[in-house]
Amino acid sequence: MNNILVPYDFDPQTDLAFDQAIHLARHTKSSIILLYVHEQQGFLSSLFSQEQNEEMLEKISDQMDAVAANMSFKSGVDISVRLEIGRIYSVIVDVARETGAEFIVMGTRSLESSVRDSNRMAGANTSRVIRSAHCPVITIGGRMHYDGCRTIMLPIDHHAETGQKVKWAIKLAGIYGAHVRVVAALSQEQKDRSREKIRRQVENVHDQIKNAGIICETEVLEVQAGEKDIVSALLDYANGKGDIDLIIIMTQQESAIVEFFVDSSAQEFIRRSDIPVMSVVPKETAAKLSGE
Repeated sequence: MNNILVPYDFDPQTDLAFDQAIHLARHTKSSIILLYVHEQQGFLSSLFSQEQNEEMLEKISDQMDAVAANMSFKSGVDISVRLEIGRIYSVIVDVARETGAEFIVMGTRSLESSVRDSNRMAGANTSRVIRSAHCPVITIGGRMHYDGCRTIMLPIDHHAETGQKVKWAIKLAGIYGAHVRVVAALSQEQKDRSREKIRRQVENVHDQIKNAGIICETEVLEVQAGEKDIVSALLDYANGKGDIDLIIIMTQQESAIVEFFVDSSAQEFIRRSDIPVMSVVPKETAAKLSGE
């Protein structure tokens, strides 16, 4: 059975991620691993003695078991619990690899090591997990989500190798019975050759998805300025459509998205999307990260 890893810390944002993971698990016939990571170097941990920390972890373990049992009973999904100690993002990535998780589903906020630094560091662990995970990471922002997936949006960038992203879109569209919308945003700053290359890419991806038996639409947006405005245009388009329930991007490659995504504005990109975003690491990047 496939596994879905859900980092969890009792925050409402991780509750939303847990709910979305349940829907995904039902459709993919997967089990869920609910993971709590206790970071001993955190600000709060330093305030307690070792005995107090052990007592706290025991209580957390009991609470995690109760949450998992309650949700498993309601949903019919097999849910196990893991409680680990270490650096949050490192443990998440390691446990995902160890358990062969097919997806990591996590909130865009919380899961931070320090309440004192939570505003400054918001989304830091999420961003690190996205950059380092061997499997797709689905980040959950916003507060209201559709129970399922009606339309999957694929932003297209001419710098990207899109094969893996397209395969995931086809796979998930088939599982959910969803449509796919291929979207590109063209900036007036781009040269004609670059713009034409993106248009051809959109057409090629459309044909590939359609040939797989999935209903596919395309959209090309015109944007006034540069790459960050392209990201804004894509998010505005997705939020405005009303039926897009998942956006799939490739990390480490798509310049128009990922340069914005991995710099200091990365957390802002994820937070601004009320729609779940699935980030896929290219195979060659994943191999380098794992040392293969």
